[in-house]
Amino acid sequence: MRIDLHTHSDASDGTDTPAELVRNAAAAGLDVVALTDHDTTRGHAEASAALPEGLTLVTGAELSCRVDGVSMHMLAYLFDPEEPALLAERELVRDDRVPRAQGMVARLNALGVPVTWEQVARIAGDGSVGRPHVASALVELGVVPTVSDAFTDQWLADGGRAWVAKHETDPFEAIRLVKGAGGVCVFAHPAAAKRGRTVPESTIAELAAAGLDGIEVDHMDHDAPTRARLRGLAGELGLLVTGSSDYHGDRKAVALGEFTTHPDVYGEITRRATGAFPVPAPAETARSRARPEAPAPSRARPHPPRLPSLPFTRTQGQFRRCSTLPFSAPSSSLSS
Repeated sequence: MRIDLHTHSDASDGTDTPAELVRNAAAAGLDVVALTDHDTTRGHAEASAALPEGLTLVTGAELSCRVDGVSMHMLAYLFDPEEPALLAERELVRDDRVPRAQGMVARLNALGVPVTWEQVARIAGDGSVGRPHVASALVELGVVPTVSDAFTDQWLADGGRAWVAKHETDPFEAIRLVKGAGGVCVFAHPAAAKRGRTVPESTIAELAAAGLDGIEVDHMDHDAPTRARLRGLAGELGLLVTGSSDYHGDRKAVALGEFTTHPDVYGEITRRATGAFPVPAPAETARSRARPEAPAPSRARPHPPRLPSLPFTRTQGQFRRCSTLPFSAPSSSLSS
């Protein structure tokens, strides 16, 4: 079973449409894929409608957070997207993206770079505009050779010459909001040093005490020694260990399923979540409908492929929260 729990569509800064993303995930041999666009759930409906046979969709988002002056990302899975408090916070973050990107364009102009807001808006399309779209404009202009090369102190890295701050959620508040919406929280690429300053392990321990469920260990921005260190930290703190591609389509040189999550960890995530269910593969849904007098779903909830297709349904207290005892992935959770 191959599981990739971190991908982006053009609803944020990926290049695939949500429908293309799930089709590409199936073609890559994945059994489960999570759609985790930045601060938005806008692509979920399209991805669900286009879900190919044999593929299960996990709905989620990657939330923009900041703690002690350090930017970080929080992967939120299977939360109720209409829960008012979390929705309001996501809208605050999302609505600040346009003025922030316009501010970066102005700073680049002041540095002599002839980028325009119209160019950045064209690249972003209908997606949630962000630094990768500004970086792509710099690539188009020949200022930098790749998007990654734009994320330096010279240009768009945190504190860089053209960087502009934006509204970002305190991660402790993000955990509270996601948990309140029935979701599960995983700290994305916590040791991705090339993106800028990283959060110290002491803060990760504090986040774990506040309800953080896991950390994304197997990721393209973590080398082998870093992954080993993070896996040990997860074991000490009782955190789940995930692995994901952080796929962005053509925008990043990483393939769907390049890093994966162990099935046992995925099962634990679905057991902890109460805000939404994974969207099962169409063939599985059809088989479920064909069964006469099927019993009501178990309160303990079975293995995810047998779950009902209720990605956005609020539970309204009808399902109890399952055990959240600490669970650390076995050594076989290294990427496949």
